[in-house]
Amino acid sequence: MTKTTTGPDLISEINRDVADLEPEGAYKVLAKANELEKEGKDLIHLEIGQPDYPTFPNITLAGIKALAEGKTDYNPSQGIPELRQAIADHVSETRGVGVSPDEVAVSPGAKPMLFLSTIALLEQGDEVIYPDPGFPTYRSMIEVAGGKPVPVPLVEDDGFRLDMDKLERVVSPDTKYILINSPGNPAGNLMSHNSLERVASLARKEDVFILSDEIYSRMVYDDLDYRSILNYEGMKERTILVDGFSKTYSMTGWRLGFGVMPEELAEKIGYLLTHSVGCTATFTQYAGIEALEGPQEGVRKNMKELKEKRDLVVEGLNDIDGVTCNTPRGAFYAFPKVESFGVAANELADYLLERANVALLPGTAFGPGGEGYLRICYANSAPRLEEGIERIDKALSKLS
Repeated sequence: MTKTTTGPDLISEINRDVADLEPEGAYKVLAKANELEKEGKDLIHLEIGQPDYPTFPNITLAGIKALAEGKTDYNPSQGIPELRQAIADHVSETRGVGVSPDEVAVSPGAKPMLFLSTIALLEQGDEVIYPDPGFPTYRSMIEVAGGKPVPVPLVEDDGFRLDMDKLERVVSPDTKYILINSPGNPAGNLMSHNSLERVASLARKEDVFILSDEIYSRMVYDDLDYRSILNYEGMKERTILVDGFSKTYSMTGWRLGFGVMPEELAEKIGYLLTHSVGCTATFTQYAGIEALEGPQEGVRKNMKELKEKRDLVVEGLNDIDGVTCNTPRGAFYAFPKVESFGVAANELADYLLERANVALLPGTAFGPGGEGYLRICYANSAPRLEEGIERIDKALSKLS
């Protein structure tokens, strides 16, 4: 007689924090939108945070040249020396703080750098303060690393900046680091100099690290003065700056990011890269050198166009009865308030996808603090944005 055996209950065997992981909202909505497109529906994509312009030709050609020259081998886990030097020069120039290549680590995208930095810093039970609503990876990486997420709200009346009074109240002896994101996702907020100074002062006083997500650092509007937390006294030795190439240079699929941090930590992050991804693709890194050292006219041109699209979308949203929308100071997202319709944000987003064929995200995809809001990525063509606003207006009028 053959003995019947059964395998383990896999879900019960998976680490609890990993088992509780959920897909990022943007990818979930994108998949659903793609299915609707297969059914023949004309979808307007306002969900995924991806520029609508291609990678600049000079960058693409640099990548192709590297491939043609056989630059496809393993490379140092911390990144090739030439790119680390280019990043050190770039950060030194744009942040006004001297950075050496030994303080740089290169990763296949900014997300792995956020994740590995969290793994490097946290021990079981350590607290991390982060913005809510905020990029959904923040909470996930904190929990997977065994930390305790401590959300701090954004204040709509203050341009969706962090509630600094609340931040100062929740810092505790268990706080390991404070996570800031400026310009921010999902609301396009830009931290003020006063807020940054308060964060820096708090970090020095309480002896905590800062993880500064600056992926949108080149995407600031209206000639506003962008400043990094690195600019403040005593912050270089307690800050991990994370940035990348995806947004500014439309290199989302190239997977190229970096971190700037104290040299000892950069070395340890290099070891984590060794044991997780090995290294970042060599030819991609040569494309990154061209991105930083090549012409920047394309960046300025695209920011001018994004500002025009921002103004178009914000004006159009504010013309819809029951909708109000702040003007974003950076990134390429609008965060309209829609609580007047009395419908949960996720249900309203589903309604607009199915009835208006407009793919966007509920504010709750970025945390409980996003209830009552929607997130719109306006990196699309002006005609499609106009049509999208018209569809949203028509669909919401049926609810009101």
